Amino acid sequence: MALARRLLPAWLLLVSAPLASLFYLPGLAPVNFCEQPDKSECKSGIELFVNRLDSVESVLPYEYTAFDFCEAPGEKRPSENLGQVLFGERIEPSPYKFTFKKKETCKSVCKKEYDLKKPEDKQKLNFLKNSMLLNYQHHWIIDNMPVTWCYDVEDNQRFCNPGFPIGCYITKDGRPKDACVISTEFQQHNTFYIFNHVEIKIFYHYVEHDASSARLVAAKLEPKSFKHTDVDKPDCSGPPMDLSNEATNDIVKIAYTYSVTFEENREIRWASRWDYILESMPHTHIQWFSIMNSLVIVLFLSGMVAMIMLRTLHKDIARYNQMDSTEDAQEEFGWKLVHGDVFRPPRKGMLLSVFLGSGTQILIMTCVTLFFACLGFLSPANRGALMTCAVVLWVLLGTPAGYVAARFYKSFGGEKWKTNVLLTAFLCPGIVFADFFFMNLILWGEGSSAAIPFGTLVAVLALWFCISVPLTFIGAYFGFKKNAIEHPVRTNQIPRQIPEQSFYTKPLPGIIMGGILPFGCIFIQLFFILNSIWSHQMYYMFGFLFLVFIILVITCSEATILLCYFHLCAEDYHWQWRSFLTSGFTAVYFLIYAVHYFFSKLQIAGTASTILYFGYTMIMVLIFFLFTGTIGFFACFWFVTKIYSVVKVD
Repeated sequence: MALARRLLPAWLLLVSAPLASLFYLPGLAPVNFCEQPDKSECKSGIELFVNRLDSVESVLPYEYTAFDFCEAPGEKRPSENLGQVLFGERIEPSPYKFTFKKKETCKSVCKKEYDLKKPEDKQKLNFLKNSMLLNYQHHWIIDNMPVTWCYDVEDNQRFCNPGFPIGCYITKDGRPKDACVISTEFQQHNTFYIFNHVEIKIFYHYVEHDASSARLVAAKLEPKSFKHTDVDKPDCSGPPMDLSNEATNDIVKIAYTYSVTFEENREIRWASRWDYILESMPHTHIQWFSIMNSLVIVLFLSGMVAMIMLRTLHKDIARYNQMDSTEDAQEEFGWKLVHGDVFRPPRKGMLLSVFLGSGTQILIMTCVTLFFACLGFLSPANRGALMTCAVVLWVLLGTPAGYVAARFYKSFGGEKWKTNVLLTAFLCPGIVFADFFFMNLILWGEGSSAAIPFGTLVAVLALWFCISVPLTFIGAYFGFKKNAIEHPVRTNQIPRQIPEQSFYTKPLPGIIMGGILPFGCIFIQLFFILNSIWSHQMYYMFGFLFLVFIILVITCSEATILLCYFHLCAEDYHWQWRSFLTSGFTAVYFLIYAVHYFFSKLQIAGTASTILYFGYTMIMVLIFFLFTGTIGFFACFWFVTKIYSVVKVD
């Protein structure tokens, strides 16, 4: 349960230790291996699966078969869930087959021959070379566990990467590009070396109640390059295999080989076998002092805001309720002065209600997804589960989206209910799908494995039109059927004139300032999330993310309420759109940070990759805008309803 405890730092604050121990980390069930299987629950054969190849310098991943490596023809590929397809994972069987505890040395897998006089062969080699330039990496899987490449980095730390490069490129000035394991005595300038040999070490431990059965707890490899003297009888010796064009007779022959050994490890348990990978991921070793310092600052500011609001409001309400005479009533001031206009329907109420419906759908989806992630159901071991859960929840939450949009549109005095429900069902999802489809066209054109197959696109559209849209109509039906929301004060027929506002009470400065504090409490986690998406690192800190989610909701609410109070005191009663945009402006800071991250942290090259990065970023920004804006509006709506219901209005 060590991995489960690692995934639950925030959840453990909410439940007791005995209760937390009842949860079992989901994923594939343990598989037992033995040397001579004599029962169905024990097997000796170990399969190695290969996933897509990706690079930190390109947004375009490619399938394993695109590189002309050794394949396993005729074998059925494992089924993939919706999340894996949407994320572009393409897991396939490989010709690398092992037998438990059987040692192999320099065993041949396959051989490839390229005639440089043939354009198709030359194109395949050039594709391999370009992939080395962009540092594309293999991702292999044994027993649902990534095969890692461990090497030393700075400060004598050991980094275990769940992937290893295709090869190594030595630049024109003799320096290796990225991580390179070619011996310096063989390195030549401006030369490509392919890693055609891997030395794999598989670690296991025996099952406690069955000494004849074992479970795999780790798999590590070291890539190497050998130019075999005889490709038909490889001996794994000699200089590294280079892909230079000066080969004899313009023929390049590559022999792929492997060696495998087994080692017992009693320290690593099966339930904690991912720990050594997650602990060594770069930038994921959280500095507890930094995190706690940020939390203390955010909580302190939130407490100060709450205290100021409560004390000031308490004095205002007491003073207003003590005004009994007509003369006192004529001397009203502050936020009570606009009681006859504060619930006046906003301009563009149709669009605001649609945003609120979509934002509610996203808010509930995010909350439930993070809750299940904290319980361990969406861990990295359960591939694609996070995206699958989010998509399914979004589809099923069409009812609250339609209900909220209809309720608020009716309270705004709207009568075009058909337009409202259609926009709720199609506007925001349509923008996201259009952007997503355009990005998919680019992926199709580039031949990337991240391109969603046509059948999956049809399935996603079917989920949208056949499930989400009808549920939205059902929610809208019940929303319009109910009476309009009753406000504590009546609205005057003639709008009150808003006095000249100072610079700080004008809409734009308040909106810009309102998003600073919410963004300040998420940018650390935002860095880790962007790393997991664009730098292909595993994200597993869902406990911290859930804690930050709660703080984000509180901070958005309090910042919006505080600014709403200031504007009402300045006799500006247009709070509906301002409350939505104040907290929603956090998404603009998100966009600015994403642009900064692109230019400062990534080495992405190519027009297609750049368009894909910003295309997918705009989808995330839109979702985040609806999410935070809805939080701000609901908080401000509750606040305005509350304060005007406790004062006496003649």
